[in-house]
Amino acid sequence: MHLGDELFVAPRMAEIWSGAAFVRAMLAFEAALARAEAAAHVIPPDAAAAISAACSVASFDAPAIFHEAAIAGTPAIPLVRLLTERVAGEHGAYVHWGATSQDVVDTALVLQMRAGLDGLVQRLIDIGTVCASLAERHRRTLMAGRTLLQQALPIPFGLKAARWLALSTRQARHLAELRARISVVQFGGAAGTLAALGPDGTRVTELIAAELGLAVPDLPWHTERDRVAEVAAGVGVLAGAMAKIAGDLVLLAQTEIGEVAEARVPGKGGSSSLPQKHNPVDAVMALAAARLAIGGVPVMLVSMIQEHERAAGGWQTEWEALPSLFCFTSGAVERVHAALAGLDVDAERMRANLDISGGLIMAESLTMALAAHVGKPQAQQIAREAVARATSTSVTLQQAALDDERVRTILAPDALARVLDPAAYLGSSDVFIDRALKDFHILQTQGIPHD
Repeated sequence: MHLGDELFVAPRMAEIWSGAAFVRAMLAFEAALARAEAAAHVIPPDAAAAISAACSVASFDAPAIFHEAAIAGTPAIPLVRLLTERVAGEHGAYVHWGATSQDVVDTALVLQMRAGLDGLVQRLIDIGTVCASLAERHRRTLMAGRTLLQQALPIPFGLKAARWLALSTRQARHLAELRARISVVQFGGAAGTLAALGPDGTRVTELIAAELGLAVPDLPWHTERDRVAEVAAGVGVLAGAMAKIAGDLVLLAQTEIGEVAEARVPGKGGSSSLPQKHNPVDAVMALAAARLAIGGVPVMLVSMIQEHERAAGGWQTEWEALPSLFCFTSGAVERVHAALAGLDVDAERMRANLDISGGLIMAESLTMALAAHVGKPQAQQIAREAVARATSTSVTLQQAALDDERVRTILAPDALARVLDPAAYLGSSDVFIDRALKDFHILQTQGIPHD
């Protein structure tokens, strides 16, 4: 753990990827291995019982294991040595029977990834719950939709929240799919043949998998890291998704925009020198955490380059890169949830910003209304000229359009007012909001299958 972990990592994820949790996962593998081998009549049942009883993480010093691992080259070696010492009498000879270090480490890694993905999915559902509430509550809260940071068309804030909702829903489902694909045991012995177990290798594999609630892969996958890399890429995509939401919040919170603000909490969001500031701390830290997370994805992808039946560096790189990727992504997710959960939406400011151009944001609506009568090219020309007059003479688009005889012959003043009403030009926004809400409701009610 580093100083920045308090800023960038969710506490629960830090716990999942802690040294103690990794040791616990390795011990879970060793206990499952012993029980599986006893069930397959490979080792005596008494030995399996003794080994399982000794696999208590409380009796192992995780920092000492990792200190020794720096010399041994893998934490499995000191763990197996210490476990053997803790198993009474002759039963210690059966510890780690027929397994290799990578079987222990990789299966432990799978257990941690599974727990990590579960945590991320649950927090995404929490984010979705907040976004669903915002989407429903703000169906009629008008704001400026912006393209290339410029005002484009009116949209309801509820639609923006619905897009955040749909994004979070997709990510939750995708992570659940990744969880199912990665939830496979790793057991291949020294070179992926399980030769040390003779004809019992595949049966032992099945029993280990059942003990740990994992699936059985077709083959051991020591140096085929596609599953791990796919999870890493998926978690990185989630970090990017959270950065999208956080980026929107930061931009909407700018002083000149001022359409949303994070909750005011004593000691949060202030400045060391500027008393007037209320910074969007959670959104900013989400962006920072997401950048840190995404930076780990290329490391995980390049770690796929592994030699023959055991990697020289690629596998070892994962031990640092993957936990960091999960931890920083969890920080982005946690911060986005915090920002949204206390979000202060200023509907009046949204409307004021929408009206700031004097109706120019409705130029497309004017174009489409005219196009039905004169064709789109001529309608666009008329609308451009009206926009130019409004801009040069500082009048509203409605007044500039009324000054054009071509417009008056097509649209009476009351019809023109309807055409230029932002609330009447929201297209299929309600349909889109409903779709996002329905999809999220399905996710909530049906749940996400874990395996």
